[in-house]
Amino acid sequence: MAQRMSTASRMDRARANGRVTRVENGHRKRKERATRDARMKELIGKGKFPYTPAVMSWVSAKLDKRTALVTEDDVKALVK
Repeated sequence: MAQRMSTASRMDRARANGRVTRVENGHRKRKERATRDARMKELIGKGKFPYTPAVMSWVSAKLDKRTALVTEDDVKALVK
């Protein structure tokens, strides 16, 4: 019969694994954010106002402003 692991040791292992996973995911997310920023800026350069919902959502998040309140000048200032 296999020996049962105590709850404390399982929790310690899960906590340690979570710490490692969080660091790894953080690096991956930083790369993904940089790629997304470049892609959105490219789309803004090619398109004209008003942009697609995905682009407007990104602009809104960057400016910390509701999409309805975002103006073309705001977008141009963001891309510069």
